[in-house]
Amino acid sequence: MTQQDAGDEDRAVEHPVSHGSTSTSRGRRQMRFLAVGGLCYVITIGLNFLLKWTVLQEKPTTALLIATTIASIVSYSLNKRWTFSSRGSNHPGVEAFLFAVVTGIGIAINSVPLYVSRYVLGFEHPPYSLLFQEVADFVSGPILGTALAMVFRWVAMDLIVFVERKTDGPSPEED
Repeated sequence: MTQQDAGDEDRAVEHPVSHGSTSTSRGRRQMRFLAVGGLCYVITIGLNFLLKWTVLQEKPTTALLIATTIASIVSYSLNKRWTFSSRGSNHPGVEAFLFAVVTGIGIAINSVPLYVSRYVLGFEHPPYSLLFQEVADFVSGPILGTALAMVFRWVAMDLIVFVERKTDGPSPEED
C-alpha cells in the first residue's frame, strides 16, 4: 500500500460520500449554514434599515418581515446549492413547500421579539427617545429574533427539509 493509497483510504473513512450524517459532514454543513446565514443577515439588516428609514418609517415590524422574506429566498437558493447539496428530497416541490413552511415559521419567530418590544413593552411611544427605540428594535429584532430563528431553521432544515437522500443501491463510490 502506497502512502497515497493510505491517504485516500483515510479520506474515505473520514468523509463518506453516501452517509451525510457523519460528524465531519454535519460540521461542514453547519459552517456553510452559518456562512449563508451571515450573508442573509447582512441582506436582512440592509433591507430592514433601508425600508424602515424610507417607505416604512411607521411600520418597523413590516420592514423586518419584508427584509427577512427576501433574505429567506436567497437563503433557500444558497442552502439548496451549497449547504445541503448532497441532501434533499427526491421531490423538489415537496422540498420547496417544506422550506416555505419552515421559513414562514422562522420569519414569525424572528418578528416576535420586535413585536413584543414595540407593542407589548411599549417602546414605540414617548417618553423613549428615538435612539432608545432604535437600539431596542435592533436588539429585539435583528439580534434576538435572528438568533432564535436561526436555531429553529438549522434544526428544521437538517431534519425535515433537506433530509438525507435514500438510494436503492450502493453509491458508485462505494463499489
